[in-house]
Amino acid sequence: MKFSCEKALLQNAVTTAGRVVAAKSSIQALEGVLVEALSSGLRISGYNLETGIVTQVEAGVTEPGAIVLSARLFGEIIRRLPDDVVSVTTDGSKVHIVCGPTSFDIMGSSAEEFPELPTVNEGNSLTMGQGKLRSMISRVIFAVSDNESRPVHTGALFEVAGDELTTVAVDGYRLALRREKIMEKTGEDQFSFVVPGAALSEVDKICADSDETVTVTEGGRHITFLIGSTLLVARRLEGEFLNYRQTIPQNNAISLEVDTAALQMSIDRASLIINDKLKSPLRCRFEDGSMSITSKTAIGSAFDRCPIEGDGKGLEIGFNNRFLMEAVKAAPANRVRLELNTPTSPCLILPQEGEADNFLYMVLPVRLKAGE
Repeated sequence: MKFSCEKALLQNAVTTAGRVVAAKSSIQALEGVLVEALSSGLRISGYNLETGIVTQVEAGVTEPGAIVLSARLFGEIIRRLPDDVVSVTTDGSKVHIVCGPTSFDIMGSSAEEFPELPTVNEGNSLTMGQGKLRSMISRVIFAVSDNESRPVHTGALFEVAGDELTTVAVDGYRLALRREKIMEKTGEDQFSFVVPGAALSEVDKICADSDETVTVTEGGRHITFLIGSTLLVARRLEGEFLNYRQTIPQNNAISLEVDTAALQMSIDRASLIINDKLKSPLRCRFEDGSMSITSKTAIGSAFDRCPIEGDGKGLEIGFNNRFLMEAVKAAPANRVRLELNTPTSPCLILPQEGEADNFLYMVLPVRLKAGE
């Protein structure tokens, strides 16, 4: 194998494919990237048996071939090379890397040792802008569960109906939902699948904040995301996802509006005396025109007041400070509507009445003890 490639292009490809490479594995090839020099250019693949990434870049290929190289070592070498054209030549398992005055000789392993990535036959698919999908993922992924006892909730639900995509994540304490228009779709009018959170995290990193498109295809056991010249394939999660519509309370007695940034600052200030060792719920009291937030731990107490529009009717309710803050931060609007009912009912964070933004965050309360 012999090829040459611009350092920046090669570095980006190795970094992208290397995101899913196993740090340690009983299968040595899974610690590496598969480098393939083809007539069409250079293809680099990483795979950990759960998620795979394949990306292609332009390269001058003199001799086609393939080899597996340590993702860590090859990536570090490319990153430290001068900004010039990188030439790579193989002789059996020996690999010679040259860039300007710098050269390396390292060992690789046979491409046959690299497991074959799963393929997804044509199925239901959707196409939308990369920036829009990236925004959706980043604003729900914080609510993906890490509890392996319910594997299906360690991913996010993708639900397509008509010309809309809804993404939902739940972890037993909160729910995050975003809905956006899609450009086009193929297959059934309605379909749904669950994508692992780890894979979504990689999609978020690969997608650009642009109108360039990404195509998501649902297969029998896997999902693919085609993002420009990069393909990510992930095993879909099986099981019955929570019927989230039934968990969202309707006809809440209290509806309030608040400035998102002001609420974030109040939560942040009241959380300063809370940490992993010193836990305390935020005691939130909703009055007519204001919301007070207090916290108390062994090192002291904190109080803050945030202006609101509406009458909270003196409702007092407790929240985990991190769960409430993450939901408020994720809301893509300058002002939001809070819907509440009782001290034991969830809090909904929604767009203002009449706003086109389509999001919903739900945070379950925590019980307050006397004196907290």
